[in-house]
Amino acid sequence: MTSQIHHWDYATPIEETMRSLDDIVRQGMAHYIGASTAFAWQFLKALCTSERLGLEKFVSMQNHYNLVYREEEREMIPLCRQEGIAIIPFSPLARGFLTGKYRRGENPRTARYKSDSKLAERYFKPEDYEVLQVVEALAKQKGVSPAQVALAWLLHKNVTSPIVGASRTEHIEEAVNALDLKLDGEEMARLETPYKPHELFDELIIRL
Repeated sequence: MTSQIHHWDYATPIEETMRSLDDIVRQGMAHYIGASTAFAWQFLKALCTSERLGLEKFVSMQNHYNLVYREEEREMIPLCRQEGIAIIPFSPLARGFLTGKYRRGENPRTARYKSDSKLAERYFKPEDYEVLQVVEALAKQKGVSPAQVALAWLLHKNVTSPIVGASRTEHIEEAVNALDLKLDGEEMARLETPYKPHELFDELIIRL
């Protein structure tokens, strides 16, 4: 069992945070500790603090990573790979955007779009639709769903395990079937080429 923290705490010294997490493991309330949503320098600071004080270290990073948001490839993912940290990305289907249910130029009408303010804020840019267009074309070519292509791409990026949300049994089956979908180098390049750099999403912005 892993105890996973969320967001960087700007008000608490990292030494205090890591000592508290170390206590959780020593008291048997968790076997491991993991982090989520931080800048690479913050995560490295936490790792170095644990090393310096002889405390439990983070073993996983739950970060935002998918075909239409790949800014984690700049620093966090290389850091995790260098340090042997498990990568367990959330929102692998971009809150449903990569399932193909949204069409360019159409007003979204799904219940998720109406209730999830972050969905509209984070996606639906012209460059996001360019990526989705390639996902859908490749899915049609292979006879699978766009969601399976998006998940297969993520699995080919050597992540430990994407965190997939499911509201129906078929969502789980779809995710499991993505394990068997193979993408070659040319197909991976096709999926990645339309991507354009994004601004960092608001979970990383300092709030004072």
